[in-house]
Amino acid sequence: MTETPWDGLPPSGAQRVNSKGRHDFFWVRMPDNAPALLLRMSDDMSEVRPLPRLKHIGVFYRVVDGRNSYCITLQEKAHIDLFETLCRDVVAAAEQASEPQHALSRTVSRTLRWHHLLRSGGRRGLSLEEQRGLVAELAFLRELVRHIGPLQAVDAWKGPEDSAKDFELPGLYFEIKARRSAAHPKVRISSEAQLSDIDSARFCLRVQEVDTLLGDEGKNLADHVRCTAELLDADIEALDLWEQRLAATGYQDEAVEENRRWHLGAVRTFEVGEGFPRLVPPLPPGVEEVSYAIRLDACAAFEQSEDLNEILRSC
Repeated sequence: MTETPWDGLPPSGAQRVNSKGRHDFFWVRMPDNAPALLLRMSDDMSEVRPLPRLKHIGVFYRVVDGRNSYCITLQEKAHIDLFETLCRDVVAAAEQASEPQHALSRTVSRTLRWHHLLRSGGRRGLSLEEQRGLVAELAFLRELVRHIGPLQAVDAWKGPEDSAKDFELPGLYFEIKARRSAAHPKVRISSEAQLSDIDSARFCLRVQEVDTLLGDEGKNLADHVRCTAELLDADIEALDLWEQRLAATGYQDEAVEENRRWHLGAVRTFEVGEGFPRLVPPLPPGVEEVSYAIRLDACAAFEQSEDLNEILRSC
């Protein structure tokens, strides 16, 4: 039998994961003898939510010895080898953070990535079209950071939370669509709510050309993620939120194709309003979960000449 970090620990027993580690991670035996990983939090730390839900694994906050703690426990002991791998990966991710609050955010985010991996039945990484869409959203996020700052920009990024609109700002919404530059000039709309009006707000559809090829020139997906994160370095709160939003997309560093490059092309912005080619609620009785495509030439009358800064200043 392979030894595990929990061997020899009695119920309620604990042992520090790394005596030289930055943060207070412990291997723990819960009172019911279940193996667990615990991160002890200081009094000035705030809980990060929502928490991921994993099959056979419990994730929760609990007061232990007078200190609030983030706990990951194994409910099905037959999977202890995989559970140890998960725990060590979570600790390694958190140890990259210098601040305790950021370490907690990285801990929750890394657990969330395992949630997406296990929920997908072992499929690693995003499909090519999901990657294309993420590159387009990251490009817009970087532009937004430069105009309104890190925290406001990341907070506006609602797409990973399955919101109907990708970016939500006061009085202004953006839906981001990615397309190949050589593809037929149209974009796919995934639901009847995606282009629906927002009362007393401007709503823009931004179409970003994103091309991919295998080679050595340009940025791969990890590079696009990295250069976005670098813009947030000075704002710990923005970095915490970034980790959560990125994890929710299903992105995984280890699944990136090193030599697949993603190139940004032209951007077009359309203001969605009365007369725009779209389907909106209410739909006919019995019709639901609609998806469809719109031709960009049919949207020409709604194309905006304003740059992003002008659009932001108008709201």
